[in-house]
Amino acid sequence: MKTRIIAAVVLIPVLLLIVLAAPKIATAIVLGILLAIAAYELLFRTGLIQNMRLVAYSAVMAFAVSMWSYAGAARAYFLLMLMAFFALLFAEMMLDHIKVHFEMVGMCFVAGVIIPYMLSSLVRILTLTVGRYVILIPFVVAFTSDAGAYFVGLKFGRHKLAPVVSPNKTIEGTLGGIATAMISMLLYAVVLSLPFRPFQFQVNFGLAILYGLLGSLVGAFGDLCFSVIKRQTGIKDYGNLIPGHGGALDRFDSLVMVSPLIEALLLIAPIIQG
Repeated sequence: MKTRIIAAVVLIPVLLLIVLAAPKIATAIVLGILLAIAAYELLFRTGLIQNMRLVAYSAVMAFAVSMWSYAGAARAYFLLMLMAFFALLFAEMMLDHIKVHFEMVGMCFVAGVIIPYMLSSLVRILTLTVGRYVILIPFVVAFTSDAGAYFVGLKFGRHKLAPVVSPNKTIEGTLGGIATAMISMLLYAVVLSLPFRPFQFQVNFGLAILYGLLGSLVGAFGDLCFSVIKRQTGIKDYGNLIPGHGGALDRFDSLVMVSPLIEALLLIAPIIQG
């Protein structure tokens, strides 16, 4: 617990620096590196795929998706990347169809394309006109929801949410996480509407609360999705990248669902009006 708190105290300022002050391309590069590590964790650390070429292709593709998001997410370039990735994976299967099975190719697509595309929503949010002001929303929702669920569950947790998949998660904790995320988003909206620069935005407080509610729900589901993979593969953590937190996927599992949801909400129902 102590190690976990110390790591968080150190990493939160680093996170703020990367997403609020660093050049946007630097943010995309850092995220791309984390996505490449996540692809390695999901495929190799779990033991699902031991073919290092397949893992390398997936890691490179994961990094490329982040850079593509920074470059404007042009459809043509994504199609070309996807075709090259597809060709490499199936070429490996044709070279050794005894050891390289179709389900391995499918896992590479999840690790190299689907998860990176969802998490690289962070880069696409950052490139919005108000990106610097809304980029923290996915982190606020995911991290405060996790913290609220942990502490409320520790104090009041009685009923298991998913005892087979994640024995420590409780219904009470999940409700506490939802409430914490909603309150946190309300406070974030208040900050955005402060009557002095650089804020002074017209903010929809009802939508802010909705962001917290929906984000917390999908975040809890994302957490369970990656927990069930760990149960099936018999591992405790995806890695040891972050002391006390595990690997990249252990820390950002809920963000895989929260980030694309927030991106979609910002486009469909923007929290900042006008």
